[in-house]
Amino acid sequence: MSPGNLSLSQRHQPLKPVTGPDAPLRLIVGLSGASGMPFALRLLEVLHGQSVETHLIVTRAAVQTLAVETENGYEMAKSLADHVHSNGDIGAGIASGSFRAQGMLIAPCSVKTLAEIANGIGSSLLTRAADVTLKERRPLVLGVRETPLHLGHLRNMIAVTEMGAIVAPPMPAFYTKSRTLDDLVNHQVQRWLDALGIPAALAPRWKD
Repeated sequence: MSPGNLSLSQRHQPLKPVTGPDAPLRLIVGLSGASGMPFALRLLEVLHGQSVETHLIVTRAAVQTLAVETENGYEMAKSLADHVHSNGDIGAGIASGSFRAQGMLIAPCSVKTLAEIANGIGSSLLTRAADVTLKERRPLVLGVRETPLHLGHLRNMIAVTEMGAIVAPPMPAFYTKSRTLDDLVNHQVQRWLDALGIPAALAPRWKD
């Protein structure tokens, strides 16, 4: 039915909220080509266990990095996600502001992806979805992975922060007395989910 065929009362029905009992808890998850794929796989595993509806985008460079850093990681990532979108499909639902989602996390986030978001370049589904997340004032968390950083990287971080994004590089925390690599990964995943308002109890919290 087109808007012109709606009655006056139908046109003035209240809009449904982004969150509520009728709205699934959705999260857009992006993987770009930086190092850090074990973080991404653990994140998807945790979200899968919490029944969070995940919409996954994996760039071509991320597929290459998954092959280097994990065993069968690309297939594992796809199996853990509820929906997998081609990075070239800029007409996907998650490219629209009308698509309701809790927010978006890109982890790992390459400095190339960071630069495109900082400059409003939505040439792929990943950066288009990130741009939409910002314009809709929803949480966008960027797990930027690069070191050392030059001035251009830092300026791009400032730019996305001014737009409303949260720059959250993967950082090991030793106050948790982690004994394994998995402990460090769990702590970082928990911190990212905290930034998105998604509860998780994966690692000790300081004096909690």
